[in-house]
Amino acid sequence: MFLADKASDDGSGIWCSKGTIQRHTELGETTVKRTIRDFLKEGILVETGARGCKNGFTVVYRIDLTRIEALELTAEPEIETGATVDPVQTGPGTGATVAGVPGPPRPPNHPKTTHKPPTRKREGAEDEEAEKILASYPPDRLRGKAECLSRIREALEAGTEVEDLLQAVKAYAADSAGFTRSKVCFSDNWFRSGRWQAYVEKQAEDREKAKALEADHQARLACWISDRSPMCKHITAKQIDGLLASKLVTQAQIQAAGLRT
Repeated sequence: MFLADKASDDGSGIWCSKGTIQRHTELGETTVKRTIRDFLKEGILVETGARGCKNGFTVVYRIDLTRIEALELTAEPEIETGATVDPVQTGPGTGATVAGVPGPPRPPNHPKTTHKPPTRKREGAEDEEAEKILASYPPDRLRGKAECLSRIREALEAGTEVEDLLQAVKAYAADSAGFTRSKVCFSDNWFRSGRWQAYVEKQAEDREKAKALEADHQARLACWISDRSPMCKHITAKQIDGLLASKLVTQAQIQAAGLRT
């Protein structure tokens, strides 16, 4: 919605840094980057160029309106019921009036639901997760536990997955093993400066590469089956189930290739 607000009527001309998007949407930097990457992959966003700025350049995007129109609706369509006599007014407030003057109107973006504060059970779970993540940091570099836990909770609330942050800490511990004391980073500085974000992004990139390799492998297996290649004898039952689930082959093709699920 933020990108749409920045776009022209035809969806073009979106140029704003990821930091700007992060500030206005109150999302984490990693979440913003991942979402933009997903939009580009799905074809919802298209890169159309670059525009110079004080920090170098900002990528210019365009929203593909045809892809947007093809998306599934997230709300029920409005039903036109025609004009009514003395329709109920839901906008103005119902506070006290003085000399017949109504109170201030309710703002149009007034939330209809009030989010409840986290329960003690939920807070306890979050504290336990934060403690588990911090426990994976090299013990000789732990400092400022309270700030570390606070930074970890902020990262998790911003959308970072617990397992991703935990693996980021473990990866840093492995990378920095054997560093002299002058080269290591103490935990409070490490979490405060967001050095974990590079590790989380690397994990996301690795997962994307793994998905691409798996998709390529499945496509190769599907070709073997459709061509009834002698290589089909190397395809396992589990791989066949995966191909059927992804609809890359049909049951008839499986049988024609002499295979069974």
